[in-house]
Amino acid sequence: MDKKLAIAASFLGLLACSCSQQTATNVSAKSDTTSNTVSTKTTEKNNVIRLGYQKGGIIPLARQRGELERQLIAQNIKVEWIGPFDRCATLLSSLNGNRADIGGCGDIPSISGIAAGQPLCIGSVQRPRPNSLGNAILVRGNSPIQKPADLVGKKVAVNQGGAGEYLLLKVLEKENIPKEKVQRVYLSPNDAAPALYQGSVDAWAVWEPYISIAELEHKARRITTTHPAPTYGILIVRSDAAKENPVAVKVALTALSEDGEWLNQNTSAASDFLVKELKLSDAVAKQVTKNRGPESYVFPNGEDVANLQKTADWLLEQKIIPQKVDIAASVCPLGTTASR
Repeated sequence: MDKKLAIAASFLGLLACSCSQQTATNVSAKSDTTSNTVSTKTTEKNNVIRLGYQKGGIIPLARQRGELERQLIAQNIKVEWIGPFDRCATLLSSLNGNRADIGGCGDIPSISGIAAGQPLCIGSVQRPRPNSLGNAILVRGNSPIQKPADLVGKKVAVNQGGAGEYLLLKVLEKENIPKEKVQRVYLSPNDAAPALYQGSVDAWAVWEPYISIAELEHKARRITTTHPAPTYGILIVRSDAAKENPVAVKVALTALSEDGEWLNQNTSAASDFLVKELKLSDAVAKQVTKNRGPESYVFPNGEDVANLQKTADWLLEQKIIPQKVDIAASVCPLGTTASR
C-alpha cells in the first residue's frame, strides 16, 4: 500500500511539474507578446511626424512640392499634415494639445507661447531680413494717415502677443511715440481685415500674405516700409516630440530647410504654390513671394540664441509676456547647431 502511495505521489509530482513548466512557458510567451506589442507601438509612434501649418509659409509649400514626404518615407517616417490654421495662436494650441509635432510661426508668438508655459521648443530658425517687406502697418487708401506719428489717438488692429503687436510697438518706440497714445485693438487677421476696410479701426499691423491682398485687392496702403526690428521665423516643436522622437524631428526640419532652398531658386514655382494653396491671384502671389524674400531655415547658433533672448527680454519689459524666457534652454535637444 505504501508503495502504491509512493508511485501515486511521484506521478502527481511529475504532473505538477509539467503543468508548472507549461504555465511558465505560457507566461513567458505572453510576456514576449506584450513586449513586442509595446515595442511595435513605440516604433510606430517614432515613425510618424505631424506637421502643422498656417496658410502660407514653408510647410504647406513643402506639402505641395512633395519632396519632403518622399524623403521621409524613404527613411520609414510617415508624414501627417495638420491644418491649415488661421494664425500662430491656433497652431501653437494644436502643438500644446498634442495634435501636431512641428509648426511654422514667428518668433514673437513662439516666445509668447513658451512664456505661457506651453511645452514647446525652438527647432530651426529663419534669420531676420532687414530689407524684407513681409510686415507692414496698413491704412485704407483714402485715409488721412500718412506716417506713424499720425496714429496718435487712432485705433490699430493687432494680434495680441504676436507679430502685429510687436511691429506696432517697435514702430512707436522708433518714432518716440508713447504707446499709450495709440489704442491697440486685439483682432485675428480674419477679423482685422474687414475691420480695416469698413472703418472700425484706423490701421492694421500685419504680415504677408494679408499685406498684398489688402494692397492689390482692397487698395490699402503702407505707412511703414521695412521693420524697425526684423524678426525671426521659427519652426517650433512640441517638446515631447523632440525628446521622444529626435531623429524624425531632425529629419523633418532638415527636409524643410532643403525645400526652402529649392523654393529660393524657383520663385515662380513658389508663386504657383501660393496660387493653389491660398486661391490667390497671380499678381498677389508674385508680390507675396517677392515681399517675403528667401525661405532659409537653419539650426540656431549662439548668435541666434542671443538675438532671440534680447527679443524675449524686451517682450517681458513691455509686459507682453508674463515671465522671463530662457532661450538657450528653449532650443530643442536635437544635438545639432549650425555655424553662421
